[in-house]
Amino acid sequence: MVAIGIAMPVDAQQQGQPPAAVTVVTVQPQNVTLTSTLPGRVVSSAEAEVRPQVAGIITERLFTEGGYVEAGDVLFTIDPASYEASVAQARATVAIAQASFDAAAKEARRQEELLSRSVSSDQSYDAAMAERDGAEASLQLAEAQLKSAELELDRTQIRARLSGEIGRALTSRGALVTASQAEPLAVIRNIDPVYVDVTQSAAELLAWKRGNTANRLSKADLEVELTLADGSIFDQTGTLTAAEPDVDEQTGVVVLRMEFANPDKLLLPGMYVQVEMPTGIATDAFLVPQEAISRDRRGLPTAMVVNGDNVVEARTLEVARDYGANWIVTEGLESGDRIIVEGVQKTAPGATVAPEERAQSAASDAQQEQPVAD
Repeated sequence: MVAIGIAMPVDAQQQGQPPAAVTVVTVQPQNVTLTSTLPGRVVSSAEAEVRPQVAGIITERLFTEGGYVEAGDVLFTIDPASYEASVAQARATVAIAQASFDAAAKEARRQEELLSRSVSSDQSYDAAMAERDGAEASLQLAEAQLKSAELELDRTQIRARLSGEIGRALTSRGALVTASQAEPLAVIRNIDPVYVDVTQSAAELLAWKRGNTANRLSKADLEVELTLADGSIFDQTGTLTAAEPDVDEQTGVVVLRMEFANPDKLLLPGMYVQVEMPTGIATDAFLVPQEAISRDRRGLPTAMVVNGDNVVEARTLEVARDYGANWIVTEGLESGDRIIVEGVQKTAPGATVAPEERAQSAASDAQQEQPVAD
């Protein structure tokens, strides 16, 4: 004889036993901002290489490596002796040219007076005027050469052209530098604010250009978050400032530039970061704790829901993606559904349970809104 077992209803199996205690979370539909996690690099908002504009020997370094410099600060000095001599020579040339011009101008005035009294000839007058004009041109040339010499003397003091953080000195006292050398003497970078250059697919950028995404996002949603290399979140939010008008033919991506305030100088150029870029809105979605959803034999996501009679129902869900410690559920739930998050092992579909709402702090943590990364 073969004994045939008859499956009894769950309630019948539990006759004489109190309903199992379970912890539930009540879910409500909400709009969730979706984001893409985009890799990027930090770029200084301004950068200037310190280069010599005249040749000579470095005599002094006047800044602290790694410190802050203001535009106009003297950073290096070059031995000025030869340039001071050039200035002195140019001043002497100006003095000679000035004397020649004064004499030629005096002679021109005298010839003009003699011509007015018909004492001098037109030829003598023209020669005097030509002499005066030539002397004036020579004076202007000498003055220009003096300005050039003074400019080169001033360039023996190498100044900062940008306010910002200066790196290490790439030359030392006693080194010979030239105006055409390839290596800079130092590099100044402005790192407050900084830019973050990231890459995004051309398809996602098209959605932005057409307004399918941007028009549905609030001003707060358009602010982007930054994840640092150690996994921590940067305490400043950024904004999209520019997009490269070119698509990489091999990868199909576009370079986007975001701007972030960097008051603590925590972000440094070249640093690898990740940006949470808003890409859209999931409307009327449910946030369900991940521990409440499992997979059935067909691999479909399911959850145990307590109905109004405190009876357990199995629901097949449609899950869009993860959301921190939650899943985004787009189908299979209704407003006010109570989902079992603890004690599901003690019950089954059709069983009567004693539901208890999860503590408010935990429930609010489960429902808090945060961007959803692709």
